[in-house]
Amino acid sequence: MTMCAHEDTAAPGGPRRTALTIAADGSYAARLARHHDAAGSRFPERWTLGGPEPYAVPLPGSQPEEPDSELLPLTDGRVLILRRVADRFTLSLLYPTGPGTGELLLGTVAVPELTLLPPAPGGGLGYALAPGEQRTGLWLVHGGADGPERIAEVPGRCTGGAWLDRGGRLLALDRELDGRTKTVVVDLERGGETGPLLQITAESNDRLLLADPDSGLLLVRSDAPGHDRLGWGVLGSSLPVRFPDCLRPAGLAAGNPVALTPFAVQPGQLLAPESCAVAFRVDAAHGTWLGVWRPSGRGLRQLPAPAGWLAGAGLWTAGGTLLLPYATDAEPCGVARMAIPLAPVAPVARREPAGPTGPAGRREPAGAAGRAEPTGAAGRPGGGPSRAGTPHGGGIVPDTGEIDNRSTPSAHPKAAATEPRRASAHPRMCRPVPLQQAPLAAR
Repeated sequence: MTMCAHEDTAAPGGPRRTALTIAADGSYAARLARHHDAAGSRFPERWTLGGPEPYAVPLPGSQPEEPDSELLPLTDGRVLILRRVADRFTLSLLYPTGPGTGELLLGTVAVPELTLLPPAPGGGLGYALAPGEQRTGLWLVHGGADGPERIAEVPGRCTGGAWLDRGGRLLALDRELDGRTKTVVVDLERGGETGPLLQITAESNDRLLLADPDSGLLLVRSDAPGHDRLGWGVLGSSLPVRFPDCLRPAGLAAGNPVALTPFAVQPGQLLAPESCAVAFRVDAAHGTWLGVWRPSGRGLRQLPAPAGWLAGAGLWTAGGTLLLPYATDAEPCGVARMAIPLAPVAPVARREPAGPTGPAGRREPAGAAGRAEPTGAAGRPGGGPSRAGTPHGGGIVPDTGEIDNRSTPSAHPKAAATEPRRASAHPRMCRPVPLQQAPLAAR
C-alpha cells in the first residue's frame, strides 16, 4: 500500500497539514478530532484500517490538544504525538488502555521549530525536522536508544519530506539555500550525507511533492517553465522532467484558480512508472474533489469525492483500489473504495546508466488513462519520461499528451563532467541520479 503524504502543498512553499495521517503499511491512521461542544476542543483519534471494517478509538489526554499538535501512527497501533510546550517540544506515545489513554513520554527537544516527517518505511521509527535559517536538524524522535536524538544536519532551510526507498535509507527534502529551493537527498546510512536530487535549471525553484519507491515515479512542482507547473520524472533516470498540459490548474476551470496536490501513488508497479495511477486532491473556490491521472494517459480524470472526505488523505492497494477515509455525523469513521482498473503495462526499456550512454529517440507508451468508478462507501525504476534526449540533456519538456519523438539539446559538457557519481552500499537502490536539465529549450 502507498500512504498519503504527511503534508501537502496548496501553493508553492506553503504547507498545509492533511486531516489524517496513515501509517506506513496502511494498518492505522490518526487525526485530531473535535469534541461536539461549543469550544470545539481537539483530541487524538486512532483509526484502525487493517480489519474488515474501519473503526476509531479516541485517545484523549488530561487536557484538550492544541491545533498545532502533530500525530504519527505507528504500525504497532501506538500514536506518536508532538506537542509544543513553551519554548520546546515534547514527544509521547499514546495507546488505548481500556477506558482510558496510556501515555509514555519519550523526551523533549529544545528548538524553535519541529515538525514530524511522513511515516518511515517499516512503520517503527519516527523522524522530525528542525528547520533553521542556515541549517536544518534531522531528528530521530522515536526508535532510538535514548530518546530523541539529532542524527544529521543539512545546510539550508528544509521542508517537505519523501522516502525514496522501502528500506528507510534515502530521504528527500526541499532545501531553500541562497534564495532558491531545490530537492536534495539525505542518506541516513552515511551519517546524513546530502546530494542533489532535483535541479531542473540553475534559476528555478524545484520541489518534490510525492515519490513512489516501487516504480521510481516522482511528482514535482517547478517554476522552470516560467510559472509553477506540476511535472513528473523517474528516480534514477537521466531523461528530462515532463510537464503535462492536463496537470495545469488553469486548464481545469477557466478564470478560476485551481490547485492540484498529489497524495497517493499506486504501489507495486515495478519498472513501470508510466502505468502508475496517481490520486490528486483538486481544490477550487467552489469545492474539493478527486483527480486520477497516469503518465501514460492523456488527461486528468475528475471524480466526485465522498461526503466527509478527509481531504488529502488516502491510499492505494496494489490491486488498484483507492481508499478514501471520510467522517460524517452518520458515519464518523468510514472508508470509501474506488476501483481504478489497472492500465496495460508497456514493455519496459532498460534503465539508463548514470553516464553519457542514454538512448535517443524513445517513444512514449500510448496506453490509455485508467478509468475510475466508485464502488461504495462504507526496486527499481525503469525507463524515464518518454522523451528522446541525451542524459541530462534537454530542457523543460512540455507534454501535450501526444507522442514526442524529437531529440533534445544536451546539457553543458562541463556540468555533466562534474556531476557527482558515488558508489552505493544500498542492497536495492543505487544512489539517485540528479534530475538536472539544461535551460528551457525552444519548442
